[in-house]
Amino acid sequence: RPPTPPPPGAPTARILFLTDLHWDRQYVPGSAAACPDPLCCRGALREGPGVAGFWGTYSKCDLPLHTIDALLAQLPNTTSHTSNSTGGFAAAYWTGDIPAHDVWQQSRGDQLRALRTVTALLRARLGGLRVFPAVGNHEATPVNAFPPPYVRGNQSAAWLYDAMAEAWQDWLPPAALHTLRAGGFYTARVWPGLRLVSLNMNFCSQANFWLLINATDPAGQLQWLMGVLADAERDGEKVHIIGHIPPAHCLRSWSWNYYRIVSRFEGTIAAQFFGHTHLDEFELFYDEETLSRPVSIAFVAPSVTTYINLNPGYRVYEVAASYPGSSHAVLDHETFILNLTEANAAPPGTPPRWQRLYSARKAYGLPTAFPADWDQLVRRMQDDEQLFQLFWFHLHKGHPPREPCGGPCKAALLCALRSGRAADPALCRPLRPTLPFPRIQELWHQRRLC
Repeated sequence: RPPTPPPPGAPTARILFLTDLHWDRQYVPGSAAACPDPLCCRGALREGPGVAGFWGTYSKCDLPLHTIDALLAQLPNTTSHTSNSTGGFAAAYWTGDIPAHDVWQQSRGDQLRALRTVTALLRARLGGLRVFPAVGNHEATPVNAFPPPYVRGNQSAAWLYDAMAEAWQDWLPPAALHTLRAGGFYTARVWPGLRLVSLNMNFCSQANFWLLINATDPAGQLQWLMGVLADAERDGEKVHIIGHIPPAHCLRSWSWNYYRIVSRFEGTIAAQFFGHTHLDEFELFYDEETLSRPVSIAFVAPSVTTYINLNPGYRVYEVAASYPGSSHAVLDHETFILNLTEANAAPPGTPPRWQRLYSARKAYGLPTAFPADWDQLVRRMQDDEQLFQLFWFHLHKGHPPREPCGGPCKAALLCALRSGRAADPALCRPLRPTLPFPRIQELWHQRRLC
């Protein structure tokens, strides 16, 4: 049974969503914004144009801590179980990537300092709001290196998971902390009727070389997930799934198995939330029998960091709250940004002005925000060029590349939006081809590797 809109007067809830903060503790306002290194806006001060802004920079730069703090400081400071009371948040989902992109010089001590510093900042600014974190690929060092749980000793990831369990113990119950220490994933109840599953998507990452040993289900996480979903189905609970890397960016065997699980539990999984790409996009899931009926959607939210050439941003989801028969589905979402051009031009000491970039249903004319509506949006964007360009603008948080998105680019993007599993551009066949299908396949694969 597809989800239905809540009855008039039914409670809704607002969920704060943060991803890809990438705090650079060496960020220096006034340093070089362009450099030969993989990460800039650090080092000595320089004169003239092309320097790092105080709040961030359109370049291959991450963020200073004061920009992340400014984001948190301007949020509604009240917590609530429904959006009917002073606009507070019912919960926060935080899907990882805490350290900066200076991966060539990171140590375990650097990663733990970033984890503890940013966690403490969230706790101080968000007060009693419950935060549900997920593990990003940049939390480890070397980056992307997440050995399976059967690897013991100094090569294991215990140094990271133990630190996370200690830092997040006020947010998570003991059972969740237990599986977090074992493999970086967990489940916990958000509110009555809604269960959250936080997946460690590094066990499907194309960049995790440990998966050369076993890429199918290296941590037994998918088997565990099926058990959690079966219990939720039996108990009449709905489930939100959060993780860092979106499913279609995963290794093929893991991704296709995950797709099957989503299809099997479509009546239990109310929503999926991911990050990692730094862009504002989504991935659709269809029934496996015909690949024509939309059954779920993985929302991919934009990053807090500017990396690369972006405005800082964050997301707020409105979901059906707790009441008898609630779908707990996403009803709408809003994206907020900090316009760096405006913020860096303001007089020193002026608080930055975070602004709503758009509301999804209003911007795209969606009747609801259920999977079928997003499927129709992809089809509408084929013919409505103005609508597609609006999506392209939002995709890059209001700061799109100078090079426009023409026919091949558009075909690859629309293909990716339909593709909730890896290496399967055949999901795009229902779209009217705008260029030869082999070329769509080539562009699709290129986009997935970026």
